[in-house]
Amino acid sequence: MSKLKNKVAVITGGNSGIGFGIAEAFKNEGASGTITGRNEVTLNNAVAALKSDFIGIAGDVTKSEDLENVFKKTFDKFGKIDVLVVNAGGVVDGVPMADIENITEEGYDRYMDLNLKSSYFTVKKALPYLNDGASIILIGSSAAHRAAPGMAIYSAAKAAIISLAKGLSLDLLPRKIRVNTLSPGSIDTPVFGKLVPEEHLDAVKQMWIDITPVGRQGLPSDIGNVAVFLASDDSSFIVGTEILSDGGLTNISLMK
Repeated sequence: MSKLKNKVAVITGGNSGIGFGIAEAFKNEGASGTITGRNEVTLNNAVAALKSDFIGIAGDVTKSEDLENVFKKTFDKFGKIDVLVVNAGGVVDGVPMADIENITEEGYDRYMDLNLKSSYFTVKKALPYLNDGASIILIGSSAAHRAAPGMAIYSAAKAAIISLAKGLSLDLLPRKIRVNTLSPGSIDTPVFGKLVPEEHLDAVKQMWIDITPVGRQGLPSDIGNVAVFLASDDSSFIVGTEILSDGGLTNISLMK
C-alpha cells in the first residue's frame, strides 16, 4: 500500500471525523505529515492513533497566524508539503444552523469565515511551502447541491468551495498545482451530536439512510479512500473538478 509513499500532507481538522478518516487512509498508503485541530485532547488522541507518521499542530483555521504556524512547522520538520486537504469547517460552535429569520449577521459571518474564507486563506498561506505539482483537496458537501431546512448559509458556502477549486486551479496552473473538491454526503461522524438532540439521533441517521440510494451512511474511511486517489498521481489528469462521494444522494432519486 504505497500510493502516497514519501508524500507529506497537511490535513486541517484531521483530529476527528472525516479529517481523521482521510489522515488514516493517507497513513495506510505511505504518507506522513501534519493534522490540525482546535481540541488538543482529540488532536493528541488522533496523533497517538496515527503513531509516528503524523504530528499534530493545534490551531484555528480562521486565524491567519495559526495557519502560518502550521505550514512553517510542517515544512521545518518534513522539508516539503505535497498534499493539502482543506477539511476544517462545518458547524460553528454556539451558532446553530437556522433559517433566514433566525440567523444574525454575526452568525452569517461566522459560518462564512469557517466554511469559505478559511478555505481560501488556508490555500494562500500554504502556497510558499507547497511543492510545484502538489495536490490541493477542498472538502465540499452534497449540501451544495440540495436545499435543506436551516442550511442555506452552509450550503451556499460549500457551493462556493466548488467554484473556488476551479478558480484556484486556473491561478495555480503555472505551478502545476491541482485543486479539486471532494464532496461527502451523509457521513457517520460525531458532528451529528452537534446538530441533533441525543434522543433524536438514531431517527435522524435512519432518515439519511432511507434517502441514500446505497442504503447506508458513509464512513470517514469512504472519504479517505477518495482523498487518496485525489492526492496520488493516479488523478494527475483531474483538475478543477468535484467528486461527489455521497452514495448517490445527489444524482439518483429514490422517489416513486
